[in-house]
Amino acid sequence: MELVIARNPDPDSSLPYLLLLPLGDGLVFRTKGTWPRTSALYCHPVTLDEWPAEPDVVERVPLRACARRGAAIDVVADRAREHRSQVVFTVARGREMVFWQSPRTRKQARPNVRLPTARAAGIVELDVVVDAHERYAYSFPGQQVRTTKRALACGDYAVELDGKVVAAVERKSLTDLVSSLTSGRLRFALTELATLGRAAVVVEDRYPAIFKQEWAQPATVADGLAELQVRWPTIPIVFCDNRKTAEEWTYRWLAAAHAWASEEQAAVARIGPAAVELPSTSEVRAWAREQGLAVSDRGRLRPEITQAWRTAQGQ
Repeated sequence: MELVIARNPDPDSSLPYLLLLPLGDGLVFRTKGTWPRTSALYCHPVTLDEWPAEPDVVERVPLRACARRGAAIDVVADRAREHRSQVVFTVARGREMVFWQSPRTRKQARPNVRLPTARAAGIVELDVVVDAHERYAYSFPGQQVRTTKRALACGDYAVELDGKVVAAVERKSLTDLVSSLTSGRLRFALTELATLGRAAVVVEDRYPAIFKQEWAQPATVADGLAELQVRWPTIPIVFCDNRKTAEEWTYRWLAAAHAWASEEQAAVARIGPAAVELPSTSEVRAWAREQGLAVSDRGRLRPEITQAWRTAQGQ
């Protein structure tokens, strides 16, 4: 007896996998993952005829038990970890729905915390830009948010002021965090986020979970995160217990960033832009030579050279 996961041959489906449960003649579902590791997986029931004659099998999981109990199917895998799960039949928004969940994701679905509904930063309706490539994006239910989907240069969720992105949040599941960290993709993502005035990374899990995952050395992941935070101290990496609280944190952080940017713009209009930091001596020396100014090869720069650089920058 085994659970079988195969790739969905339908290229137009948003659910990339087929799940075959050995119950009765067999139950087939379309689903978006191979196991409910970080969140409950939505399952769309289909007929047995939809199972391919020659399936592209991704994983075969031996089972100790697969039995229906009321409105749920208990699935117990024959392995030491990630062995318990349930396929639950329920009704949501007036229609029947099926979810595949594990004890961990079931607990996350009910974090035993009531999220506030008050408007963040007093904003009546926050406009949030969602990256066009973001799958299963936050919808911010219960909050005064209007979302627009389009391509973002960096981050998954952003707010704008006068048509310019002023803050962005990069969303990560624990699996994606570890993968992007070990491959180096997260480093490049932070480099791009650093070009914005404000940016953050939110993780849909708790920090101790990095020491329990098995697909990378926990110490390597912890060291990598610490190194990134030292290198980019202005970009916080925030761990939330689950997707729901990560979504709430993202909403309130973006609202605060938008309010701050509005106040900052008003301050610039009143007192002018902040002074541009002077680059290193070698950079100013190279700039002066490009302008045909005489500078020494070493030592401190003459005050008139520094003033010339500031004048060129509009200070």
